[in-house]
Amino acid sequence: MKYIIVLADGMADEKQEALQGKTPVMAAKTPNIDRLAASSEILELFTIPEGLPAGSDVGNLSILGYNPKQYYAGRSPLEALSIGVPMEQGDMTYRINLVTLSEEEDYEDKRMVDYSAGEISTEESRELIAALKEALSTDRYHFYAGVSYRHILLQKGGEGRHDFTPPHDISDRLIREYLPKDPAILELMKRSHQILKDHPINLRRMAQGKNPANSIWAWGEGSPISYPSFREKYGVRGSVITAVDLLRGIAIGTGMGVISVEGATGNKNTNFAGKGEAAIRALREGVDFVYIHVEAPDECGHGGDLEGKIYSIEQIDAKIIGPILEAMEEDGEPFVMVVTPDHPTPVRLKTHTRGGVPCMIYRSGQPISHDKTPCYCEEYADAFGVHMEGYKMMDHMMKQTN
Repeated sequence: MKYIIVLADGMADEKQEALQGKTPVMAAKTPNIDRLAASSEILELFTIPEGLPAGSDVGNLSILGYNPKQYYAGRSPLEALSIGVPMEQGDMTYRINLVTLSEEEDYEDKRMVDYSAGEISTEESRELIAALKEALSTDRYHFYAGVSYRHILLQKGGEGRHDFTPPHDISDRLIREYLPKDPAILELMKRSHQILKDHPINLRRMAQGKNPANSIWAWGEGSPISYPSFREKYGVRGSVITAVDLLRGIAIGTGMGVISVEGATGNKNTNFAGKGEAAIRALREGVDFVYIHVEAPDECGHGGDLEGKIYSIEQIDAKIIGPILEAMEEDGEPFVMVVTPDHPTPVRLKTHTRGGVPCMIYRSGQPISHDKTPCYCEEYADAFGVHMEGYKMMDHMMKQTN
């Protein structure tokens, strides 16, 4: 038996007036999803428990069967795992975005122009992080470069504050009321602006009409935690296909393999086909479980890009789900395919919410009949689907299949 989860990050959304009352997933042309839905179990998953942030960290842990109430310890420790940050008990980590702030003189009076600094390239960002490392590193604070705008700050020893705001939640807003209350972290952010605003990388970006990465923004604070092995938990050998450090960290922390795909970017210009091909190759080479994480719908949600979100969903259907289905049916091995988001990222709000998400479980050779023609969409899942806490889905999938 092979198990496949296609995780379309942030895909769930609201009905759109521009789409005649449809959500992006309802409006998208998805013939492969539509074919599966007719014979699939439809659920509505609640992946974000009350009291925890509506983030991809919580949502993906939940989908993978790790109860976030028990295993969530912050986003940044997972990302730190993925880039090899040496963490010890008692340390704190922070995700630091390279962001674009507006040009007001006082730091507190600036606005959050762009939480990703124009999705700055990894090559450029590593040079900027190197400059910060040279100027700001101490025995207590250490900078580690990640991918694109996503990086890590390690704080050695001592507890930190837990009142940080994700920059993607405050697009276009005045930052004053969202600044961290931890004076040391705030001072690092202010000093980063002085170092970065006139850095040659940023001067060149501005000359090219691009947003400068003129400050860091700290958030996603957390401490190291240990996770049960995915293989011991479920008895299958698993791998994760992703372009983002967070999911790589979850894979490493749970003992799964990480599969990198050339051209996978974490946005709508990613290598969709390459992810599908990598999944097929892994399944044929002996992996039992593949988790294909696609960030593109979430990035489009944060950017308010309705057309981009629909495009991303259609690409997932055509270049990931379709080819995998064809390969599995050709191989003749029984399989289970799950299609689900981790949380909603409505294009209207440009941020995550904690509502239910539609989940579809297809079991080859075990078609499910429906009284009403099913739709893989938010409305059908809410009205007719099985309502379930997100972290229970993996056990449900395994028990119903084995």
